[in-house]
Amino acid sequence: MKGQLLKRFRQVAVLEGISYLLLLFIAMPLKYFADLPEAVKYTGWAHGVLFILYAILLIQCWQEYSWKFGKAALVFVASLLPFAPFYVDRKLKDDQ
Repeated sequence: MKGQLLKRFRQVAVLEGISYLLLLFIAMPLKYFADLPEAVKYTGWAHGVLFILYAILLIQCWQEYSWKFGKAALVFVASLLPFAPFYVDRKLKDDQ
């Protein structure tokens, strides 16, 4: 069961990272340069749902694996930075 939670968190981290990059580098330029606000609407929704799922799974992993506060805080901050969720995935894979 423990391994499944971490595996699910890593999967969501990668999806959240991809959605963030799509939002920043594809949807936002489409909105402002091609006058297509729908791109941000749908990509933003997907990213928002994945971000909330990321946060929920982070809290569960923090409790289940007894992570220190600093580790949990760094993993959370990584969700706010482009490309950082991929680094988190790699580090958590190494920790398994």
